[in-house]
Formats: sequence, structure tokens, C-alpha cells
Amino acid sequence: MDVTKAGKYTVGTWMDEWFENYAKIKARPSSHQTYRGYINNHIKSNIGKVPLEKLTSLELQKFCKKLLTSGRIDRVESKHQAKGLSPKTVRNICQIIASAMKLAKEQKLILAAPAEGRAPPKLEHREMKTLPVEQLASFLREAKESGVFEMYYAELTTGLRRSELLGLKWEDIDFEHGSLRVKRQIARTNGEIVEAPLKAKNAYRTLPLAEGHDSGPETAEKNGSSPWVFPSPVGGPISPDNVLHMLHRVLKRAGLPRVRFHDLRHTFAILALQNGVDIKTVSGMPGHFPAAFILDTYAHITTSAQKEAARTIEKVLTAAL
Repeated sequence: MDVTKAGKYTVGTWMDEWFENYAKIKARPSSHQTYRGYINNHIKSNIGKVPLEKLTSLELQKFCKKLLTSGRIDRVESKHQAKGLSPKTVRNICQIIASAMKLAKEQKLILAAPAEGRAPPKLEHREMKTLPVEQLASFLREAKESGVFEMYYAELTTGLRRSELLGLKWEDIDFEHGSLRVKRQIARTNGEIVEAPLKAKNAYRTLPLAEGHDSGPETAEKNGSSPWVFPSPVGGPISPDNVLHMLHRVLKRAGLPRVRFHDLRHTFAILALQNGVDIKTVSGMPGHFPAAFILDTYAHITTSAQKEAARTIEKVLTAAL
């Protein structure tokens, strides 16, 4: 170990060095903002002042445990959420620390990478919830009463990510040809709600516009001069957190169980599969669902469709005898 070099770094300054000269080159540009947020909001504020060569596996384990119980950044939108970060987020934070420590070891700044002796938090299996067909009428009726029908109707007919839905601008909607283009997303950067590029190439896509969207010009008129399809009261993009709270209010008023916004994507996929849309189409519309994921996640739906296909083929063959 080069003691001279190691002594000039703390965990915080080394994470900055790793980000600027390693992560920015290796990682996708869309990940830079996430990494910088993890470093500034969590790593530097907790273990940033620890000398690099003195970070131990035990100290790193305690840090991860703290994030699980009280790691959430306080802000207005998160005041009703759990105080701890999700196991997935903590795992991601610890993975970038592990990458930075591995580089420090390769550069002979430390003898051993402390992350090698740490047990990563287990990922929780979150039960998939959906809005059954019999609940959709109540949900959409209440959404219309609350003035947010267009937003949730759009979600249930496209399966867009929340950030993508909020990133839609009127310039992306082609009413003449019945299509919409997914070209950007809404993200939070340094506390500000801003537009950002999509995370992957296959996220840029064109989707058919459901016939229920023919009221678009009326919606545009209602939203005034805002370029956003679903603007905030002041005309800018809506905070993703506010949209989730809005969803929960609509569900509560409709007397329906609470679901995540992400579960509306599952609802879209199940409705499509149940009504004969092929797996390849369903996997492509939401932007990142591989066919294998569809087969695994919605096995009960796809198995039912396969049985129906077998029965149909059997009828054809029987008639031919």
C-alpha cells in the first residue's frame, strides 16, 4: 500500500475521484445523476470524512444498516414514507462503494477492499398488485371526478414508466396518426424537477394512441400554454412523488386498495395479455420488459392463453378429421 497516496484521501474525496475519473467513463450518462445523488446525499454525509485506508467492513455494514432504517432524505413529498431506504437502493449504494474500493485496491491505496467482507442486504420480493377489471370503472370514475382522468387513462393504455408519462409534451403527440413518442423523462436533480434523457436506447419508442385520447385538444386548452401534457399547477412538470400521492387519494376516495404507480404498469400488461395481445408486443410497449420477464411474471396469464390456444388447435384438427 502506498501510505503517502492513501493518506490524502477520505472516503468522500475518493468517491469524488472515482466518480469523475472512472464512473463517468464506464457508466451510462443516465446513471451519472443517480451516482452523484448517492455520493452526495448518503455516502459523504455519513462516512465521507473517514480516512480511506481506515474504512472497515464492519463500519460499512453499520452504514448499510443505517440506510435501511433511517436513510431517506427529508423532503415534503416523502414525509409520509418510511424513514429507511429500500433494500434495492441500499444495495445499489453499496455496489458503487464496492466498485470504488476495488479501484482503490488496484491503485494500491488500500490493502483490502472492505466491501469484500460485507453481506449485501437481501432484496425484498414485493408482491405484484393490480387493479382488477371490476375495479377499473370505479377507479376511472373517481379519477375523472378528481380531474386526473387523462393521466391515469394514458398510463393504463400505454404502461409507461411514471417518469416517462410525466415527460410527455404536446409535441410528442400525433393525433392525426394516433401515436405518441417517448423521448424524455422527468427526474429530480438537486431538489429540482427537471427533464432528463431516457435511461436506455430501447426506451425511446413510438406507441399507438388509444382512441380515448381524442379529447387531447380539450386537455391542451385546459392546461393553458404549458408544453407539458400533464403539467403542474404552475405549468411545469409534475413531481413524481406528487403523482403517487394523487394516485393514493383517488384510490382511497374510490374505496379501493392502495397500489403503487408501478402496479398500473402491471395492470396494463395483464389487461393486454388477457385480451389477446401477443407477448412480444406487450414486452415492447412498456420499454424494458424482456419476453422472458413477461413469461415469468405473468405465468398465470400466459399459461391460460396457451391452454386456450391448445383448445383452439384441437378444435381445428378435430373438424378436419
